[in-house]
Amino acid sequence: MPANKKFKPVIGEAPQSQAAIRGRGASWSPANRFEKLHVDLTDPYVADMGCETEKTPRRPTQYFRDGTRTIITRNTSPDVGFETSLNPYRGCEHGCIYCYARPTHEYLGFSAGLDFESKIMVKTNAPELLRREMESPRWQPQTLVLSGVTDPYQPVERKLRITRACLDVLAQFRNPVAIITKNHLVTRDIDILRELAACNAAAVNVSVTSLDQTLQRLLEPRTTSPQGRLDAIAQLHAARIPVGVMVAPIIPGLTDHEVPKILQACARAGAQFAGYTIVRLPWAVAPLFEHWLEEHFPERKEKVLQRIRHLRGNRLSSSQWHTRMTGEGIFAQQIASLFKVGCRRAGIGARPTLSCKSFRRSTTQLSLFG
Repeated sequence: MPANKKFKPVIGEAPQSQAAIRGRGASWSPANRFEKLHVDLTDPYVADMGCETEKTPRRPTQYFRDGTRTIITRNTSPDVGFETSLNPYRGCEHGCIYCYARPTHEYLGFSAGLDFESKIMVKTNAPELLRREMESPRWQPQTLVLSGVTDPYQPVERKLRITRACLDVLAQFRNPVAIITKNHLVTRDIDILRELAACNAAAVNVSVTSLDQTLQRLLEPRTTSPQGRLDAIAQLHAARIPVGVMVAPIIPGLTDHEVPKILQACARAGAQFAGYTIVRLPWAVAPLFEHWLEEHFPERKEKVLQRIRHLRGNRLSSSQWHTRMTGEGIFAQQIASLFKVGCRRAGIGARPTLSCKSFRRSTTQLSLFG
């Protein structure tokens, strides 16, 4: 969509749901900004009234095969800290209400709301595509991030094991990998990660938003509990796999006061490095998050939104490079100082630099000169 063309829905739209849906972050589906016609099937004026039940229906998750032909995504942003990433899944059942990746589902004709967390695209051929990329002489060994957009250890990974198969390929080539996850399931793959770590080619970032399990369940319905994430850090540290914490996203007026406690708790569990981002609310994420606040924290809604606007140049989201991850202004400076001091007091050091020195091709290329 051209930058100067403002999105206008076909009709004025407001959230139709009256209550949160158990096990979901979003409770409605805002219009896809690329679609001219949108029907929200949770709207009581659209749904079949003859099928009503006394309980709020639990929306089932659907899985679709993703026919992608390439698996490595490249970016040139100076803010994300990596150039290449691999996403085995599109959409994420974790259902984090604040997720900046929600609008990516609109490119598929889905909604950034319930569709994002209940209609998951699965790249079943990801390991084969990854092997092909690694074999190619065009591949320049570099750190590959799992996932960068959606969580590689979301619930269906327990059954499909696509992320594990991709890690196995990376271990065969000894290509460095950095993982970002909210799920304890990462500990299942300690055997492969230990092998890579022996070559200084693996690091895991466990994302922790809050230590308050009640708040965590509302923010991130199907993620591992805070205690489970601390246990994952401890297990990875015990296995001598470099592990750190991503305090992300920090939500001013809701979770910012927890930053020092999160850093202390993760350091005690074994976290060696840390990073943070401040919440971003691009496109449909803004109305989704506003509605979520109205559902769960109506008394804090205006305070939280005002703080976010203060960080984002009087907007709820900003795509400005160099500030979009950390915000700007006095509140951004306070959060940066809080994080820096928290790391120092917790004894958390710098992020490790992974090595490509052990990279190897799985096949030997024949020389033209014998």
